[in-house]
Amino acid sequence: MNSNTEDLRHASEPGASADTDADSDSDSTTTKHRPPLRRPVKGRMVAGVSVALGRHFNIDVTIVRIVFVVLTIVGFTGLAYLGSLPLYLGGIPLYLACWLLIPEEGSDRSIISNMVRSRQDKTS
Repeated sequence: MNSNTEDLRHASEPGASADTDADSDSDSTTTKHRPPLRRPVKGRMVAGVSVALGRHFNIDVTIVRIVFVVLTIVGFTGLAYLGSLPLYLGGIPLYLACWLLIPEEGSDRSIISNMVRSRQDKTS
């Protein structure tokens, strides 16, 4: 037998494919257990955006907060550019946008979604 047929025969054995199946199962369970992007009611400092992003992406909340602070400081200097796009006050508008777009725990709608819905109800 040549080496190609031996590889095929070993790959068809039950023990050989179990490793690859276990890897694919562990990848799928990781993505299934990612918590939804929701701002918590308890344990937040301002609006819960950093905690929500930290939980969702499995990042330490302190790192997320530091990123927002750095974006804000760099934005205040006016020296930061992303290509030709200036990042003026990048941390503050980004935080406000996340606060408006990420729903709070126990709710399926964000603040902006509730505002749009109430305006639609008033015009109807």
